[in-house]
Amino acid sequence: MVHDTLLIVAYAAIGAAVAGLLGTGVLRLLRNRSVALSLAVVAAVTVAAMLGGTMLVSWAMFLSDHDLWVVTMVCSIAAVVSLGVALTLGRGVVQGSRALAEATRALGDGGRFVPPAAAPTAELAELGRELAATSAKLAASRERERALEESRRELVAWISHDLRTPLAGLQAMTEALEDGMVDDPSVYHARIRTEVERMTGMVGDLFELSRIQAGVLTLNTTRMSVYDLVGDALTGAAALAEEHGVRIVGDGVEPVPVEVDGREMSRVLANLLVNAIHRTPADGTIAVSARREANSVVVSVTDGCGGIPAEDLPRVFDTGWRGTDARTPPAGAGLGLAIVRGIVEAHKGRTAVRNVPGGCRFEVRLPAAA
Repeated sequence: MVHDTLLIVAYAAIGAAVAGLLGTGVLRLLRNRSVALSLAVVAAVTVAAMLGGTMLVSWAMFLSDHDLWVVTMVCSIAAVVSLGVALTLGRGVVQGSRALAEATRALGDGGRFVPPAAAPTAELAELGRELAATSAKLAASRERERALEESRRELVAWISHDLRTPLAGLQAMTEALEDGMVDDPSVYHARIRTEVERMTGMVGDLFELSRIQAGVLTLNTTRMSVYDLVGDALTGAAALAEEHGVRIVGDGVEPVPVEVDGREMSRVLANLLVNAIHRTPADGTIAVSARREANSVVVSVTDGCGGIPAEDLPRVFDTGWRGTDARTPPAGAGLGLAIVRGIVEAHKGRTAVRNVPGGCRFEVRLPAAA
């Protein structure tokens, strides 16, 4: 009994192995063809393995011709049904793949990916969802790139204009000095120095912005009190505020600790204060506050500019943005707020602006020190 069982297992294994080897060879030949053919081959191999093992066992058991014919017919019918099911499934997978490829082609041409209405398999459905998510990210990236390119073009135009004007003035003044047509050269010397300082500041801002956008800004962070940080910034802006007749109030600053690069954050606060001083009319007030909110420290600068148009609020921190001509200070190049955002984001923080009664409030949100 045991001998017969082992013999049946051996014959069945031989038949299945031969069918499996032949099927593997065929699948290798069809590896670059349609998946429908591969599914048909798999179904054929399954039936062939069963039929081969059955035929060998039947031959070894010396079945009658009638019994052998019955077994063959049963296996043949099973083969036909299996091939039909495999081809049906393969056709559905092929159609789903083609629909997915067509939708992906639109994504490659710069359009949006729209997944097929129904996917024949869970894997193709998951692939469609991933492609849809990737399409959304690419669309957002294209929009950011378009906005960045637009801001760069505006920046180049504005910088060219802002540099051309003082350079023309410098040329005229130097020619007048050379020709001896100036009664008091010290006046021209003072104006030349002022224009050179303007251009030096613009070049310095461009260099700082290029470091930020290139990702090479190096931070040397230390633990310090935001009270001291804001205090130093207020001291530095006091002279400019007095010159413009603007009062700065810093009563709402809490002594909360932060982990920042003191030099870079001082530049952030200085840019915000200078921007607020230029935007606030004479006899106006600028309020500076700092408070802790959960795990963040929020530093805000509120000016009296009269507010920013709602359509301009999303662009305030873009490179080169300077608002309307009426709001543009003479020395502005539209880089100060872009530098603010770059430095704050390098500290893992966020910037924001919103309108308040009589003006607008700029906020810098930094991670609080542990």
